[in-house]
Amino acid sequence: MVGGFEVGAVPYNPDGWGPPESTATLAASSNLPLNVPFAPFSRSDKLGRIADWTRTMNNPGRPKAASDSVFDFTNDDSFPANADEDMSFRLVDGKPPPRPKFGPKWRFNQQRTQLPQRRDEEVEARKREAEKERARRDRLYNLNRSNVNATRREAAVFKSSVEIQPEWNMLDQIPFSTFSKLSFSVAEPEDLLLCGGLEFYDRTNDRITPKNERRLERFKNRNFFKVTTTDDPVIRRLANEDKATVFATDAILSTLMCATRSVYSWDIVVQRVGNKLFFDKRDGSQLDLLAVHETSQEPLPEAKDDINSAYSLSVEAAYINQNFSQQVLVRDGNKVAFDEPNPFANEGEEVASVAYRYRRWKLDDDMYLVARCEVQSVMEVNKQRSFLTLNALNEFDPKYSGVDWRQKLETQRGAVLATELKNNANKLAKWTAQALLASADMMKLGYVSRVHPRDHFNHVILAVVGYKPKDFAAQINLNTSNMWGIVKSIVDLCMKLKEGKYVLVKDPSKPQVRIYEVPADAFENDYVEEPLAEEDQVQPPGEDENGATANAGTDDAAEKVDAAQA
Repeated sequence: MVGGFEVGAVPYNPDGWGPPESTATLAASSNLPLNVPFAPFSRSDKLGRIADWTRTMNNPGRPKAASDSVFDFTNDDSFPANADEDMSFRLVDGKPPPRPKFGPKWRFNQQRTQLPQRRDEEVEARKREAEKERARRDRLYNLNRSNVNATRREAAVFKSSVEIQPEWNMLDQIPFSTFSKLSFSVAEPEDLLLCGGLEFYDRTNDRITPKNERRLERFKNRNFFKVTTTDDPVIRRLANEDKATVFATDAILSTLMCATRSVYSWDIVVQRVGNKLFFDKRDGSQLDLLAVHETSQEPLPEAKDDINSAYSLSVEAAYINQNFSQQVLVRDGNKVAFDEPNPFANEGEEVASVAYRYRRWKLDDDMYLVARCEVQSVMEVNKQRSFLTLNALNEFDPKYSGVDWRQKLETQRGAVLATELKNNANKLAKWTAQALLASADMMKLGYVSRVHPRDHFNHVILAVVGYKPKDFAAQINLNTSNMWGIVKSIVDLCMKLKEGKYVLVKDPSKPQVRIYEVPADAFENDYVEEPLAEEDQVQPPGEDENGATANAGTDDAAEKVDAAQA
């Protein structure tokens, strides 16, 4: 048996840390070797390293040392130079860990190891989406800006509605920014006269769906009238009786009221006769047509003979609107007659279902405004008569709007209406303003689409939706006080002018209105541009007044028109 291990005596230092200062006492009470260096320390001192775990063992750029052991302290002066035994210690295992084969732990670990990579893929996907969005915005920006390769859209489509003659004198120009700040309240109007006759609305049209669509019929025998203010015999009679100071129609007033939403150019003729003011439209004016995709960001084809150009779509929309307003009626011969018959119809002539309400508003203590307002139908609700306005939205090609009506109307009707409000904000606002002027109880909007995107002769009704004009105006942010504020400011401005003829022109490229003084014989014959068919009636595209196809463009299109007529 080997003798027991002696720990030795441990000296006690009552004055501080470490061994006592007296080396004699230490030597006497300990069996430790003498002359061993000792470095005193305090608690604030940092201890030296015991093992270096910070070394990179597999760094190819670092020169290979004599030893890569984590316990290699041969270069450290704190330890003896003879440290050969430390070379045998190698506690870091460089081999990869064994790969588990099966089991839920393996799947869990595999998922955890894939998380960083998956997060990187999501970041890359977001970057790609952002790059696509940036490219799309750049493409739209370049389409609407002038450069070497692409012409600006306004240069081709947004041309002036009337050719400005050199002898015209520009008196003033009003930016739309001033219109948005105006406000004026008017009292309830009074009805001076009701003319024409109305047919009843067929409520079965409210059940039309894209799966139960109806073919749009053609009413070539019914006449539609677009008579301007000064050509209206009733307005002339009211002017001679001094019933008002300012005279206009609902189409002209709605154009002024919704001027800030317009993009295309338009013009209104103003005639100051004595102390009276007449707002007129030119023959063949753009006010007789319906703009399509006016406020859309997607450009329409520039060629005028293209079926999807701005002018062709306007003619097609006006034609659809007229036929739709007559198809949704109960055609049993039962009509509601008013004080006087249609003032523009000849005896024995078949006219469309329309009633004209001549109404008067008080603008000032000594200034009244009379306007001719139209309603297209009537309906009995709780034994009370309700007036309706009938208008139709038309879909010509889903790729321009991005929403296919046949797929979205039943499930996402709000999305379809929101898209139309974005692309046709001015047209919908004008329809709402006309319904408010006529005090219509309901405005019916029809959704009419082409049978095929390349066939602009045949159409189908996909749905009919009814709205109350006041509720719909609030939905599209149409302020009634601002509408009348615009009319009142223009009336006050024109009343300060001397007697003569003037024209208000919306600038084709800037949001502003210009006032020109024109000769008294202007717009008689020489200034008429693109007149409509006879009697101001919009004919179907490609047809003459007798219904015959006039150069439909292709034999297939002509056969389709003949088949539809048959």
